[in-house]
Amino acid sequence: MNYLLIIPRTLWKVLFLLNFVLGLIVLFPFFYILLSRRKWFPLAFKLKKFWAAWIMIIPGLFYRVTRKVPNDKLPQPAIYCGNHVSYLDIIASYLVVPNYFVFMGKQELDKAPLFRIFFKEMNILVDRSSNIGSHRAFMRAGSDIDKGDSVFLFPEGTISSFGKLRGFKNGAFKLAIEKQVPIVPVTFLNNWKLLQNGGFFKAHGRPGISRIVVHEPISTIGMTEKDLVSLRTKVYDVIQAELEKYNS
Repeated sequence: MNYLLIIPRTLWKVLFLLNFVLGLIVLFPFFYILLSRRKWFPLAFKLKKFWAAWIMIIPGLFYRVTRKVPNDKLPQPAIYCGNHVSYLDIIASYLVVPNYFVFMGKQELDKAPLFRIFFKEMNILVDRSSNIGSHRAFMRAGSDIDKGDSVFLFPEGTISSFGKLRGFKNGAFKLAIEKQVPIVPVTFLNNWKLLQNGGFFKAHGRPGISRIVVHEPISTIGMTEKDLVSLRTKVYDVIQAELEKYNS
């Protein structure tokens, strides 16, 4: 460990955190109003995009997206599946996906002050420690897909602090097959090097360019539950191949 980096890393993370909290406090009244009615959720989504840009730009974070298909060719509804290497992934998802989507996050996010407002109605919390809780969350996601909304989730279920891809859980792929909607893989290449999970003082934290790849949609038309494993493997292989290409 390079101890000379502890001070600049810490100062940058303090800036990042203060900027995040300031943005939330300033925009909270607007979010509170826009999240009070379902018909206003698309406006809240646009405000989230603005806040995401605010969160990244102030501490010197920028993003570069490689798109395998143009934005106007992305399906709606769809299930976006991204690898999870940093909390930055959540923020960046609002900047790289143009269409409205519902975000699925872990139950622990409900404990964050003010932040929990986003999971009252608009987004979905998943209690992975409970089969019943997980089932309810995916039932709710299916209902949103039926209404024409996309869903964004991380099938690993947890953050990989060093960017190594973990095994995928079945939920996203079962849902995609059940609803016959495409899956769009998203690869976050280096967010863990910019804001790393695993300790405020020890983990990486610095300005830089977040590099992201939005892949071609993978159709599930005609698939059945027997195709679940092959679909899961296909999405995994797409993201893994992109990570290997970048790291080499």
